[in-house]
Amino acid sequence: MIKLPEFKDESLLIQALTHRSYINEHPQEKENNERLEFLGDAVLGYLVGELLYRRYEDMSEAQLTRLRSELVNEKQLAKFAIALGIGDKMRLGKGAEKDRGRENPSLLSDTLEAIIGAYYLDSTITPVRAFVRKLFTPVADSIVFPTSDTDPQNLVDSKNRFQQWTLANFGKNPEYAIIDQDGPDHAKEFTAEVYVNGKMYGVGRGRRKQDAEKKAAEVALKKVGLV
Repeated sequence: MIKLPEFKDESLLIQALTHRSYINEHPQEKENNERLEFLGDAVLGYLVGELLYRRYEDMSEAQLTRLRSELVNEKQLAKFAIALGIGDKMRLGKGAEKDRGRENPSLLSDTLEAIIGAYYLDSTITPVRAFVRKLFTPVADSIVFPTSDTDPQNLVDSKNRFQQWTLANFGKNPEYAIIDQDGPDHAKEFTAEVYVNGKMYGVGRGRRKQDAEKKAAEVALKKVGLV
């Protein structure tokens, strides 16, 4: 179960939980969470982008951009905030409270971003990265590797799909090997094989090594009945 991180400076967390409506009713309080939200939005965008770039090596820029937008939109961030119990902790004014602000997706997502910004100031980028990875990875994987076959290739290519199968069945990644290349320099063609536990599952050819590996993965997917 994911929990909110512990803060060395508790005042940063309190500020991150403080909506402007609370400040309006408590003028003695110093600052609301809007500046922290600005910082958290930037930190979150960077860390989620980094996570996706490193985790899904064969995704195109367009696929990565689409996936990131699904993960950091208001709806998904609000779901994270609810799971973390942020709604109960928010400091709201009476008006926002009356308007069911604790259930408002916009307020929930903004507050989560503020907490991430505050956590970054309270620590360093390393623990924030670990928190983001733990929070976002399962959801990202559920989008990239859907259990439904209605649109199995909406975000992933054959290599990622075969990787998911090998992880589920063997707990390890497939291994690719370029076994041959021929043709002139301007029109080389590569041959790749893909193995799991030393067993060859597919062979593919392509003008680039990556294309050959994808073709091999396509053959492997057919072999295991996923195409």
